[in-house]
Amino acid sequence: MPRLVNLHPSRGGALALGALPFLILIAAYLFGSAARLAENPDDKLLPAPSAFMETLQSYAFEEDKRSGEVLWWLDTGASMKRLLIALGISAFIGIVGGLAIGALPMVRSLFGPFVAALAMVPPLAILPILFIVLGLGEVAKIALIVFGVAPCIVRDVSLRAGELPKEQLIKAQTLGASSWLLSTRVILPQLWPRLIDALRLTLGSAWLFLIAAEAIASTEGLGYRIFLVRRYMAMDVILPYVIWITVLAYTMDWLLRKARARWFPWAETR
Repeated sequence: MPRLVNLHPSRGGALALGALPFLILIAAYLFGSAARLAENPDDKLLPAPSAFMETLQSYAFEEDKRSGEVLWWLDTGASMKRLLIALGISAFIGIVGGLAIGALPMVRSLFGPFVAALAMVPPLAILPILFIVLGLGEVAKIALIVFGVAPCIVRDVSLRAGELPKEQLIKAQTLGASSWLLSTRVILPQLWPRLIDALRLTLGSAWLFLIAAEAIASTEGLGYRIFLVRRYMAMDVILPYVIWITVLAYTMDWLLRKARARWFPWAETR
């Protein structure tokens, strides 16, 4: 009898197994919704699928009467702009800081403990400080995401730099490589795949910080809209927005994974 660790599903079987939890979740929701609505037609906790379709039609395809904007895409654009700017800044800090700390012992001794301490500070705990110092505008929201994500990326990238074989670095120096060439031509190219992995791992946290910042001080955004309608228990709005955030996050993760495989095929594990 084959061991479970040696059993591999076919491509179709893998797709079916992957879809199964989603189908179970959808079936459970439909069953629970039907049961609650049969008992109370005005129940707001588990709206019927038709309510979701009405929300999607209203928010994604019709202009808001007050603002004249299509709220779904207004919120999506505002949130994605903040998130992408913050991730771009975090990636830059991560690759520069990770390379410096991982490649240069003096820099590692100087900044390593400081970055490790920053990574342990709960970002949401300093959110009031950011709003006081930077105001309630876009800068504070982006700064929160950067503060929560960048130190973790720096640590992850620097650890990868420290894992490189010592023999490789010694050979490069034997061939006359300076510290600059060693860092940029030997170490840096091997850090790019790890940077993408670090971005993927911190993507969920970045969305969390974004939603938190938008919920407290914003006039548009996915998090703002969710917390705006919660006072009305508008689950027909909240759930579609949560699903949409999940789709956006999953798509970003998928794009990063595909980019890593395309740009750095030598780093892919078989």
